[in-house]
Amino acid sequence: MTDLRLTQYARGGGCSCKIPPGELEAVLAGFPALGGAKFSDAGGTGFTDASVAGFTGPTGAGEMLIGLEHGDDAAVVRLDGDRALVSTVDFFAPVVDDPYDFGRIAAANALSDVYAVGGEPLVALNLLGWPRDLLPMEAAREVLRGGVDVAGQAGCAVAGGHSIDDAEPKYGLAVTGLADPASLLRLDAGRPGLPLCLSKPLGVGVLNSRHKATGDVFPEAVASMTALNRDASRHARAAGARCATDVTGFGLLGHLFKLARASGVTAVVSAGAVPYLEGAREAVRDGYVSGGTRRNLAWVAPHLSAGGMPEEELLLLADAQTSGGLLVAGEIPGAVVIGELVARGEQALIVR
Repeated sequence: MTDLRLTQYARGGGCSCKIPPGELEAVLAGFPALGGAKFSDAGGTGFTDASVAGFTGPTGAGEMLIGLEHGDDAAVVRLDGDRALVSTVDFFAPVVDDPYDFGRIAAANALSDVYAVGGEPLVALNLLGWPRDLLPMEAAREVLRGGVDVAGQAGCAVAGGHSIDDAEPKYGLAVTGLADPASLLRLDAGRPGLPLCLSKPLGVGVLNSRHKATGDVFPEAVASMTALNRDASRHARAAGARCATDVTGFGLLGHLFKLARASGVTAVVSAGAVPYLEGAREAVRDGYVSGGTRRNLAWVAPHLSAGGMPEEELLLLADAQTSGGLLVAGEIPGAVVIGELVARGEQALIVR
């Protein structure tokens, strides 16, 4: 077990394995909502209003409060006047070699989608793919143990799940939670004049790429990825914030573009204010940049004004994060102000 390197059994890892946002939007454009109700991709792909034009859902109980329109982080359905059900799912291949840490990271990442819409997780189901002829089942047990431990920290029960014999190891959770319909966090509620706050530093993507290539371990990155976004979400709601998302596979610039597009504003990022994990800049300089990160930057490039900003800086801002922080339109304790929302200009994104 101590010599096991899980990352060597996967082509990619973590949220950088997502299908590129532009490709996914093209595939799902115009996709009809089942039963006439709007619903979310529950993983954050991003959609246009036109893709659900003409489809309406029920009102009252069963009303879709957050759905397909903008690719928010989870689907939210009204139960009654004071309660809404939150539903999401997330899983991926290993970003670290240690099975227990992989389980913790994947669980924290899945739970983050509930926090990103202002909910609290209640119950989760395991999703496990395991190459049983290649890797010991003892390692799979450690992955599951890591997931259960982090879910326990969140006060979320884990009630079984589903497993398959897979060519690559994969793990994640399907999570159900509750939220107050009056205090949801959503992509389309950003307004000019609001500051932008980030609750975790960037850089886990390039550090994970370095870890996979070299075996070097970055404890600070593991600590960041296993930390829950619970407190940031609660602080955001307490402060009256109504617009937020988590920063995962599409990078800061990708998720910020989705927020700006949905809200009809321009997001301005002060590059010098963005926090990074130790070693992230060195990893970029040494070439440990995933294909997902480069695709993220290519996707937002037509909507981005960055002057003469070096490519290295833009790659860090587009770095595909796994279990990244909460990005909030509003100021909250413990988060760093990295920019602001302004009235919509020629571009949706500005980096200075």
